[in-house]
Amino acid sequence: MDILLGVLPSVAWGSMILVSMKMGGGPYSQTLGTIIGALILSFVQFMIVQPVLTPTLVIVGIVSGLFWSVGQSNQFKSVPYLGVSKSMPISTGMQLVSTALFGVIVFKEWSTLQTIVLGSIAIFLILAGVVLSSLDGKKEGAQGAPGQTKKGVITLIISSLGFLVYVVIARIFNVDAWAALFPQAIGMLIGGLIITYKHKPFNKYTIRNILPGLIWASGNMFLFLSQSRLGVATSFSLSQMGIVISIFGGIVFLGEKKTKRQLFYVSLASVLIISGGICIGLAKAHV
Repeated sequence: MDILLGVLPSVAWGSMILVSMKMGGGPYSQTLGTIIGALILSFVQFMIVQPVLTPTLVIVGIVSGLFWSVGQSNQFKSVPYLGVSKSMPISTGMQLVSTALFGVIVFKEWSTLQTIVLGSIAIFLILAGVVLSSLDGKKEGAQGAPGQTKKGVITLIISSLGFLVYVVIARIFNVDAWAALFPQAIGMLIGGLIITYKHKPFNKYTIRNILPGLIWASGNMFLFLSQSRLGVATSFSLSQMGIVISIFGGIVFLGEKKTKRQLFYVSLASVLIISGGICIGLAKAHV
């Protein structure tokens, strides 16, 4: 049951980017709309649970949310440079490696030889799948230009650093996951307004992107719940399995064209990523 809980964020986050692309708008409208959706769901959760807010929890939540806004806005900005089929696998790989290293090295997860071996195999399989899914991508127009690729990768590095701090800061200060969600959403809103205010993000696309924000926020809640049971490295690794949804969703729902060879690559990548998820589950069972 714990592993199933860890997979739920992947379902939400894997579909969120697809829904956002369908809703339309630029990266700034997408960012702000997503934040508003997340704020709405977080407020509802806060009113239902009514957690006790301490100064530390509020500060940590807001700081975490600020870094999330950096991560998400730059992930959206990378799509025009690279396209969904390339930006999402690269983003996934960067987040996976950085977060897993923090979980294992800093928080001492996967401490036995058996869990280290299984965890290492899992990370290798998932990264191999991520890399394979980005090979031989369909290049169209500016997305194939070396300069655009460089800008996209740099943007994703900034995005991944933002996501890294967002994920680990709550664990470092050991704040309650449910209680932190609303302060975190406030931090996201502050960060989002700072990032987007020069770009006139308030338009119909902002309203449309409230829906992917609601989807993302549900995944966020499931992630924090799973972290308390599975640990940072395990829960966040499982959450990245949503890349399978992003890959095939991009083909089916966004109309991204793939050759037979590209279809083979993404299919094999999906098998590798799912196999890595199974290894992570086995590692958790032996802790």
